[in-house]
Amino acid sequence: MHLEHEDEIATKWLKEVQKGYTRIALLILLSKRPYHGYEMMKEVEDRTEGFWKPTPGGVYPILQSLEELGYIKGEWGKEKRKRKSYNITETGKLILDRSLIKHGQITESLNLLFKEYAEYVLAVEPNTASMPVMKNPFSLFLDAPNQSRQKLLETKHKRLEHMLKMLQTELHTIEGKLAKLNKQKLENGSEVEVEEELED
Repeated sequence: MHLEHEDEIATKWLKEVQKGYTRIALLILLSKRPYHGYEMMKEVEDRTEGFWKPTPGGVYPILQSLEELGYIKGEWGKEKRKRKSYNITETGKLILDRSLIKHGQITESLNLLFKEYAEYVLAVEPNTASMPVMKNPFSLFLDAPNQSRQKLLETKHKRLEHMLKMLQTELHTIEGKLAKLNKQKLENGSEVEVEEELED
């Protein structure tokens, strides 16, 4: 019951974070060339190998907000099937630069917090296991599409390797502690048996 409630809260938090990520991802794409809404959703999905699938209900309100703030400018096409194409403005470029710098600082802080959590809560010795590092998620949009897909797979591979090493180290530590406890239990059991024989 509590787990369901906590899962709902975690999902809500992630959705709030995702809004900010979507704003930055869209501005990065628009800094390269004009896009219309559907193109951007497809581009995000393709570059993240389907991991991130923006929806019209999530993207179009953000585009409207960015346009109202003056960070992007939309123009309706003259073709039969009218679609609104968006361009980034000079103000939008400035906001994008500042956002990427700020996110880099946040990433560094989160990496330090994760390192402390792994060391003091999970009891993982930093010298015996390599800590996974949070990568910049926007590198997928800053790089060329083919390069970004390769980087995504390489990042996944490295992350899994890190996780396996950490789990193996933690497993080894736990096995050592269990062996020590079992040994103490056996020794204490032997002492109890000796005491009972002496009493008899």
